Amino acid sequence: MPKTKPLRIALTLFLALVAGCATVPLEDAPVERRATPALSTELPAMKAFGTASPAPTRRTRAQLAADFLDLSFLMENGRALQRFTRFEGPIRVAVAGANTPPTLSRDLSSLLGRMRREAGIDIAPAHSFEAANLIVETLPRRQLQRYVPQAACFVVPNVGSWREFVRNRRSRLVDWSTLSTRTSAAVFIPNDVSPQEVRDCLHEEIAQAVGPLNDLYRLNDSIFNDDNFHMVLTQFDMIMLRTAYAPELQSGMTRQQVAAILPSVLARTAPGRSGGRSVQTGQVAPRAWVDAIETALGPGTSSRRRVNAAQRAVQIAQSSNLGPVREGFSFYALGRLSLGQQAELALPAFVTAGQLYSQMPGTEIHRAHVAVQLAAFALSTGNGNAALRLVDDSLPAVTAAQNASLLATLLMMKAEALTLEGRPAEAQAVRLDSLGWARYGFGDAGEIRARLVEIASVSPERRDTTGDR
Repeated sequence: MPKTKPLRIALTLFLALVAGCATVPLEDAPVERRATPALSTELPAMKAFGTASPAPTRRTRAQLAADFLDLSFLMENGRALQRFTRFEGPIRVAVAGANTPPTLSRDLSSLLGRMRREAGIDIAPAHSFEAANLIVETLPRRQLQRYVPQAACFVVPNVGSWREFVRNRRSRLVDWSTLSTRTSAAVFIPNDVSPQEVRDCLHEEIAQAVGPLNDLYRLNDSIFNDDNFHMVLTQFDMIMLRTAYAPELQSGMTRQQVAAILPSVLARTAPGRSGGRSVQTGQVAPRAWVDAIETALGPGTSSRRRVNAAQRAVQIAQSSNLGPVREGFSFYALGRLSLGQQAELALPAFVTAGQLYSQMPGTEIHRAHVAVQLAAFALSTGNGNAALRLVDDSLPAVTAAQNASLLATLLMMKAEALTLEGRPAEAQAVRLDSLGWARYGFGDAGEIRARLVEIASVSPERRDTTGDR
C-alpha cells in the first residue's frame, strides 16, 4: 500500500499560532544574528540509531487474532480479500536504480536482520539480481509521483522493475486481490529524500510486500496505521509477520480457516499474551469517520474543507466511542489543520489530543508529536522552563521510536528553551547535537537551516530584539 504524504511531513510547528502572539509578523521579521543560530558549512557527522528495541505490545491474544484477520483479509479501501497470501519460499531482496541513497544499504540490512530474528522470516539479500523475488528500486520523487501522485513510496506485486510497473499499472497483474500466492513484488522509493524517509519507506513497504496489506487506525503500536506516528517495525508488527509465516498457515486459506487455527498459532508466536488487561481500542470505526479523516488529510481539498472534515471526525469519534487513540488523532489532525486557518482552535485541540493519548498505554510517541506543538507555544510565550519539561519528557519515546527528524526538532527547541533560561553554553551543545540527527532526519543542509531559523523565530527574545531595531 502506498506510504502517503499527509502526516509524514507532520513536523509543521505552531508558527501560525505563534504569529498571532508576535509583535512582529514572523514572515516579515528580519533575521537577527543573535537569535537565529548560524549553520556552519561543515555539519557534524550524521548520527544513526542502533538496533531497535521496540516496546512490548499490551494486546491479548484475542485482540491480536482480530487484528491479524482485519490486517490480512481487508484492503485499505474496505474491500474484503477472499484468500490469505504470502511468499511460500525464501524471499531474496535486490536493489536497483540509479543514485541509490548511501544509507539505504545499511538500513536495508538492519531491517532484513530484524525480520529474520524477530519474525522468523527467511528473507535476505539476493546473491544475484536474477535470483531476487523482491526488488527495491529507487528513482526521483518527481518520476514516482507522476504515476502515484500522493504516494511517498509504494509496493506492487508481480513486477520486477519500474518500467514493468508503468507498462502494467492498469492491469489486473498488479491487483493484490487477484493473488492466490505471492511470488514477486517491487518496492519503489524516491532517491532524493532524506535518509529517514528512505528508511521509513523500507520498513513500511517491505513489511506490506511480505505481510499484511491493510492499515488500521485503531492500532496505536504499529506501522500498519495511516497516522504515521510509528516509523520502524514495532513488536506488534513483528508478531503479525511471525504469525503470517507460521507453518500452519499457507496461501489460499480463507478467513474462516485462518481464524480457526489462529489461537494455537498465537500461543507460539505471541507467548505470554494469553490474558491480562486488554487494551481498550474502542468500536470499529464507521466509514464516515474514515472518510472525514481522509478528506481532512488528503489531496485536492481546500483548507476550510479540511478543518471542517477534521471537526466532523472529532464529532464522529466522540459519538461512536472510537476510543482515545482515534479520538486523540482526530483532535491532533484538527489542531494541525487549524494552524493558519482558525488558530484559536489549535491549542485546545492539541491539549485535548494529549489528554486523550495519556489515557492509552503505549502512546508515548503520539504524545511526543503533541508535545512538539505545545513546546513551540511555550517558547512563543517565553516560558522556557515549560518547553524544557515538554521536550525532556518526550526525548526517550522519540529516541526509542528512532524518529530522527522529530528528535532533531525537539533538540533545537530545547536549545532555544535553554537560551531563554540563560544557559547559552548548554544551548549551543544541544543545538550541535541536534544537527547530527537533523542530517539523518532532514538530509538537506538548506532544510536543516530552515528548521533552525523557524524554531529560533518562535522565541520572544528574537522578536524583542528585532522590534527594538
